[in-house]
Amino acid sequence: MQSPEGEAFPTAFQAVLLYVALLLCELFVGAALRDMRSLTRLTPEQISALTLVLANGCVFVVVMPFQNISYRSLFHHSSASRRATLALVVPPVLLLVPALMLTISTALALLVRIAPMSAWEETLFQRMGDSGIASLIAACILAPVLEEMLFRGIVLRGFLRQYSRWHAILGSAVLFGAAHLNIYQFVVGIAMGVVLGWLYERTRSLIPCIALHAAYNSGLVAMGRLVDSQSAHMSAAAVAVVWLVSLAAAGCGTMALRRMLSPRPR
Repeated sequence: MQSPEGEAFPTAFQAVLLYVALLLCELFVGAALRDMRSLTRLTPEQISALTLVLANGCVFVVVMPFQNISYRSLFHHSSASRRATLALVVPPVLLLVPALMLTISTALALLVRIAPMSAWEETLFQRMGDSGIASLIAACILAPVLEEMLFRGIVLRGFLRQYSRWHAILGSAVLFGAAHLNIYQFVVGIAMGVVLGWLYERTRSLIPCIALHAAYNSGLVAMGRLVDSQSAHMSAAAVAVVWLVSLAAAGCGTMALRRMLSPRPR
C-alpha cells in the first residue's frame, strides 16, 4: 500500500491517528512482555526499553511502505552529504544544549511551583531518571532516535509539504509535546520541538536532530546525578558563571547555524 502520488502524508488529523496507533502498540506490546516476564526474566526497565523499540517498529513497518521512502532517505533527505552535516552542523548544535537545559529546567521548576506534580507523575519522573543500563539506553539513545524518526522524519516532513513553514514546525512541536501525556513534558516538548523542527526544516536531516535530542537527554541524566550528589551545592557566583558560559556557547552555536543554514538571497 502506498500513498497516492502527490498526496502529502500525514495531515494533522492523520498525525494524531498515527500517534494513537503507536500508543496502542505500546500498550499491547508492553502487556504481552509483562505477561511473559516469568519466561523472559526481563526487568521492568528492560521491558520498557524493548516495548519502545517493538512498538515503534510496528508503526514504521506500516508507515514506511505507505510513504514510499527508504530509511536512508528518512534519516537524510538533503543535498548536503551526511559527512558534511555531521562535521559542520552537529558541533554548533551541541553548543546549544547547556543553555537549553538550564532554560527549560528553570521554566519547569516554576511550573512545578504553580502546578505541583501528582504522586503518579513523581513516580514517572523518578523512573525516567533511573540509572539502570536499560533506562539509560532508552532515554539517551532509543528515545532520541525513534522520536526523531517519527516526529521529524515522518510528521514534520509531511507537514512541510502541505502547510506553511512555521505552521508545520509549531504543529509538529505541539504534537510532540502532547505525546508525552503530562503538562511538564508537554512544555519541554514544545520548546524542544520548535528548535528541532527548525533544525530539520533547514537541514532536511535527522542527524543533527538526533544529536541534539540525545545530548539534551544525556545532559538531563547527568544533571540529575549531580543534583543528587554533594557537589550540587554551588555558590551563586558559580551558578552565574555556568549561566554565562552556557549562554555564550549558545550564542556562538546560534550564529554559526544561522550563518550556515539561513537561506541565501538570490
